[in-house]
Amino acid sequence: MTARVIIQIAALLGGLGVAIGAFGAHGLRAMLEATGRFDTFETAVRYQFYHTLALLAVGILFQARPDLRGLGTVSWFWLVGVLIFSGALYTLCFTGITKLGAVAPIGGLALIAGWIALLWAARQL
Repeated sequence: MTARVIIQIAALLGGLGVAIGAFGAHGLRAMLEATGRFDTFETAVRYQFYHTLALLAVGILFQARPDLRGLGTVSWFWLVGVLIFSGALYTLCFTGITKLGAVAPIGGLALIAGWIALLWAARQL
């Protein structure tokens, strides 16, 4: 994954995070509160944003230091982690399929693996 692609993915995830978060907070708040899923929805949005900002920082670092090849691995872990973790929680909120709650930890593990990969990549600094 190149620095440009990482930054573009961060931009896409950030824009989607704003749109999804606003839609949930304004358009779907009553439904999410009625089903007891508002906190779950907020967790999904929050983790998406945390990792979007981290991904943006990694993209910028990768642009400055293209020799840090491990940053591509970090980016893949975080992208997959956000898609699985936040995606499972969003889907749970909108469908009520509680089995999706069991999928979210897989995304969480990918997010953690990304942070470990960042630690590993940073040894080259």
